[in-house]
Amino acid sequence: MPILKYLAGYRFSRYFKLLFVLWDLVLLNSAILLSFLLRYGNLDRVDLKEVQTVSLLSNLFWFVILFYKDAYRIIRIERIETILTRMMRHILIHTALIAVFVGLLKYSAVSRLRLVYFYIFFFALLFVSRVVFMKLMKYIRAQGYNFKNVIIIGANDKGEIIRKFLAKDLTYGYRILGFFDDKVELFEPISAPVLGGFDAVKDYVANGNVDEMYIALHIDNIKIIHELTALCERYMVRIKFIPDFQQYTRSRKVQITFYGNTPVLMLRKEPLEGLPNLLLKKAFDLVFSFAVIVLIFPWLFPIIILLIKMDSPGPVFFRQRRSGRDNKDFWCVKFRTMRVNKLSDSVQATLGDSRVTKMGAFMRRTNIDELPQFFNVLWGTMSVIGPRPHMLMHTEQYSELINNYLVRHYAKPGISGWAQVNGFRGETKEVSEMKDRVDHDIWYIENWSLLLDIKIIYLTVFNVFKGEEKAY
Repeated sequence: MPILKYLAGYRFSRYFKLLFVLWDLVLLNSAILLSFLLRYGNLDRVDLKEVQTVSLLSNLFWFVILFYKDAYRIIRIERIETILTRMMRHILIHTALIAVFVGLLKYSAVSRLRLVYFYIFFFALLFVSRVVFMKLMKYIRAQGYNFKNVIIIGANDKGEIIRKFLAKDLTYGYRILGFFDDKVELFEPISAPVLGGFDAVKDYVANGNVDEMYIALHIDNIKIIHELTALCERYMVRIKFIPDFQQYTRSRKVQITFYGNTPVLMLRKEPLEGLPNLLLKKAFDLVFSFAVIVLIFPWLFPIIILLIKMDSPGPVFFRQRRSGRDNKDFWCVKFRTMRVNKLSDSVQATLGDSRVTKMGAFMRRTNIDELPQFFNVLWGTMSVIGPRPHMLMHTEQYSELINNYLVRHYAKPGISGWAQVNGFRGETKEVSEMKDRVDHDIWYIENWSLLLDIKIIYLTVFNVFKGEEKAY
């Protein structure tokens, strides 16, 4: 497209933050006007002094929130879920500030319902805006524009790993020009061309169009690293280092924090260890579980209870000790799906299991048997979404067979989870099946976001109607 080719000659990234903030303020003020139209059917009350004060503060607060700690950073490889989660967090902060201000000053002319409408419109406009922008950037980069030219110093496994990551999706917007290294091992799996040794880097950077340099060298080459750093500073090439973390761990989710000026490497990132995320997830659990209990339980529970009692003798509910957060056991509550038996605490349900009742088979297929666990969520022993809780015996058994098995207990167990919506549920005949489930649970812990929880809820409901192979 001619217009894309023309625009590609300009560097707009430095103006992104300013343009985005201005665009957000346009959306914010549009949401204000829309909220008045929905609430009153006209804009007559916009000119009221109290309303104008709140509107001005809304603009000011949003401006400050976006610039605080570089909140509007743009990372090419950032997932859209992360961007939207950050946006939701900013809206919650903005809502709290406006609510406190309006409440303390007792602005009677400011309609609380109109503010609710405002935040609904503002959220919707921001959401659509963020998604459209990400899709647009992906399209532009897929057409071959808005790319950053990259060279990698170090033709080794670390350099190849970063090359694969940057090149695996064209929409990231990176073009790998090649490697530089004095020595390349004969059997090193390098896919991009080796453009020369360390001595050739200076001329290439000076004469070429290089935007970023990734250094994947061992610390033994510290002198060369310092020289390359000075070279990049001179020619305005952004430099990024690939630390040799593999000497400590093979994990892909290490996190660096600073104790004073000392960098500390942590094995994995855990979003739920942060207080804001923890409170957000707790609030979501309470609101969602309370809504399910109030809206669904009063009419559905009597029907389920009656059908269970008619189908087979025994209690309606089944209680079992299961492993929870920090590997502390708790009572997990379910609707009873089996005939009363002595093996329920030791033997998993299998395909065609004679212990499962007719009503129980239906409840297992539709996940209705898990509904009482919303009470576990209210009691604080479970979450709506998280790793599924296992029997104590299985926790003891698999923790001996799978080294990182107990990592899944860093989070509260959930009614549904990332492993379950990806097909890893029910009976585990092989250790490898449990290993896959554990890997998905750990991925969830390392990548948690509120949007991910909502996505899992949607997939759980979708799978109920679609049907699942291992739902027995």
